[in-house]
Amino acid sequence: MPANLTPQYLEADRKFKAATTLQDKLAALEEMLATIPKHKGTDRMQGDLKRRIAKLRDQMQRQKKSGGRGRPFFHVEREGAGQVVLVGPPNAGKSALLRALTNAQPEIAAYPFTTRAPLPGMMAYENVQVQLVDLPPITPDATEGWLYGIIRTADAAALVVDLATDDVLSQTERVQALLDQAKLALVGTPTAPHHKRALAVANKLDAPGAPERLALMRDFLRETLPLYAVSATHGTGLEALRRAFFELLGVVRVYSKPPGRKVDTSTPFILKRGSTVMQAAQAIHKDFVAKLKFARLWGKDEYQGQMVGRDHVLEDGDVIELHA
Repeated sequence: MPANLTPQYLEADRKFKAATTLQDKLAALEEMLATIPKHKGTDRMQGDLKRRIAKLRDQMQRQKKSGGRGRPFFHVEREGAGQVVLVGPPNAGKSALLRALTNAQPEIAAYPFTTRAPLPGMMAYENVQVQLVDLPPITPDATEGWLYGIIRTADAAALVVDLATDDVLSQTERVQALLDQAKLALVGTPTAPHHKRALAVANKLDAPGAPERLALMRDFLRETLPLYAVSATHGTGLEALRRAFFELLGVVRVYSKPPGRKVDTSTPFILKRGSTVMQAAQAIHKDFVAKLKFARLWGKDEYQGQMVGRDHVLEDGDVIELHA
């Protein structure tokens, strides 16, 4: 199968070849991985890119430990069901949101640029954990290239905006313009390689004048991003946001039931939405790939232990019983 590389990938490849620093090389490789078409014809290329990225990160970490000078570099290992990065202008309340939803304890202050490095925290949603990462604010003068790299490699993003300021619209436009310069766009439904699946969070709903500013933001974002209004301080809207973050990841929870035994719903397998019985079997145990004879399915609708084929697409909450 031909690779059919996109113009965005070729441009990222050009940036890599022209890069003179490790940080710029890493940013270009991450952009190449994000924009390469995802099909069997590029599997080997994707694997090679991942190896090159890992090698470069290791090199940068060794350089950092040996006291080498240069710009700071950060990488956040993905944990849980998926990774959602919190993106926005200074003082939008990203750190307060992280503290309200997770076990993290970020520094919170009334002045901007409190967050200078990515800070992860684990958000509980029903029986899974979702990783949220608070990023430094996006500004014209203080945003390092590694920050855009973290956004590219995350599973999804949340654009956090500040309902306490009359500048909320212009702040949002500035952030979007800077992302555009970095060949990134936050959208609810990605249709291009440089698109990152995202939603918007209108924070500080408790602030004076917030309802009027919220109406303005809904009108501004209605064709690009779903918008959730919250107050991280008072807890308003946070439960709906937890569910939205999980759904944003594009994953489903599937449970394995051994024949003749009860299902354990405490530890689901996390699969991409659209995964089949065979893909679930591979995740549960590699031996099932060659030895699977049939599967039974219990679901929310019509399936109550019926046999299903290997290509049956699984839904969130499905229980499968594999027979080898």
